[in-house]
Amino acid sequence: MRFIITGEWSRNTLLRVIVLFFLFYCFAFWLTNFGLYMEMGLSYQGVVEHYLGSPEKFTRPKSIRGLMEVSHFHLFAMGIFLVSLMHLLLFVPVNGLLKLVLIVAAFTSAFLDEASGWLIVFVSPLFAYMKIASFVVLQLSLITTIALSVWSVAMSQRNAYADSAQRSRPS
Repeated sequence: MRFIITGEWSRNTLLRVIVLFFLFYCFAFWLTNFGLYMEMGLSYQGVVEHYLGSPEKFTRPKSIRGLMEVSHFHLFAMGIFLVSLMHLLLFVPVNGLLKLVLIVAAFTSAFLDEASGWLIVFVSPLFAYMKIASFVVLQLSLITTIALSVWSVAMSQRNAYADSAQRSRPS
C-alpha cells in the first residue's frame, strides 16, 4: 500500500509484476465467469430453465440447499474479489465519477446477480431479466476496471491517489 500511495510503485518493478499477474487472474476469472454463464445463455428462457428446470431437457429445478451453497461461496468470494480489484481502481488516474460508477455498478450488479437466482425460484421467473441485466453490467464493469488498471500499471507514471491528495491540500 505504501508503494502505491507514495508513487514508488511506478519505480518498483516487482510490485508492478505482482499487480499485473493479479490482473491476469482477474481477466481469467472474467473469462470463466462469462463461459459459465453462457452455458445457460443470455435468453430469458435459458435462465428460467437453469433455475426452474426443464422437463424436456430432463433438468431439475434448483433446490434451496443448492442456492445456499452457491450463495455462501459467491457472496464471500465476490466481496473479496471486488474489494481487491476496486481498490486498484482508486489509484488509476481517471475521473472520480467514472471510478464511482464502476465501483457502484460492480458491487450492485454482483449482488443482484446472486439475488436474482433466488428471486427467480421463489418469486417470479420474470427476475430472469434482472439476472441477465446484472450479469451484463457486472461483466462490463469488471472488464473496464481490469483494462484501466492494466493501462495504469503498464503505462502511467502518475498516481491518482497522490494527485488527489495534493489537490486537496491548502496552499
